Amino acid sequence: MKLEDIIKIIPPTTHPVALGGCYAEQNNFDCCVYDITIFDQSNRPESIIEKNNELFKIHHCGLNENRVEILIQLQNMQILHDEQWELQMFLKKINQKQELIFNAFTKNCIIESQICLTKAKNGLDKSDPFVSSWIKSAGYFLTDAILSLNKCRPSPSHMLDTLRNLKPNRINETLSIILNLLGLERSTPSLITRMSKSAIGLSELLEKNNNSKIIQQKIKCFIEKSLFSDCYFYIGYVTMNNFYTLKDSLDNYPELIHILKTGFDLESNSSSFEADIQSLFDITQILLKSTHN
Repeated sequence: MKLEDIIKIIPPTTHPVALGGCYAEQNNFDCCVYDITIFDQSNRPESIIEKNNELFKIHHCGLNENRVEILIQLQNMQILHDEQWELQMFLKKINQKQELIFNAFTKNCIIESQICLTKAKNGLDKSDPFVSSWIKSAGYFLTDAILSLNKCRPSPSHMLDTLRNLKPNRINETLSIILNLLGLERSTPSLITRMSKSAIGLSELLEKNNNSKIIQQKIKCFIEKSLFSDCYFYIGYVTMNNFYTLKDSLDNYPELIHILKTGFDLESNSSSFEADIQSLFDITQILLKSTHN
């Protein structure tokens, strides 16, 4: 789709607008969505627009944005509308601070992983049903951290392929432990089908913005391409994102236990939990040291 056609998807606006994500980087599958950001200084939630059998995800932020998890996604954007050249200047500043942004994002991901592992460890003696969910969440946060250390932004649809192609070094070699713990070798068409139903259901339950259509479309694309491991990783990643929004209120959602068990493909055998937690804690220390180099 041409840039001049993409801008027509959203209502007319005087605010700067840009295309981001994998379409802007020209690293997209046919099933990928168009990520459009409107720089209107608002914190409105994401919305999904469906038009001509294409899906568009609309994001909002400001030209004074300082959250690293947002800034890291504002790289390599294609400007669609910018009458005053404000966005061009803002994106130039982001590019100049790229090293600092990646470093800050890496540290944030490591800290979030450590929080997950602490919750998992504290839950061991309480028979907490969410222990394995915390462990898997920690693993996904660590994949974000490793990507960031390699100057790559998180992109769930393409992450596993990117991770596979990282240059071998001490940091990237920890991936084998993480990916093994996430359970990618278990990905089969029948399992993917069960996991996808839970991931889509969880999105509909919590997000309520049609993001479930995007999840469904991408899973269908992965299956058609026989990318079962990539699909398994993607489903786990989007499940983690939704699970983490409820991290402080899980007791209010007892029905999530069954959904997460399927969406995360959780192990019922708890004998390895303690060892898994320690393995990931060790990796956080390796990654943390690299942020100070």
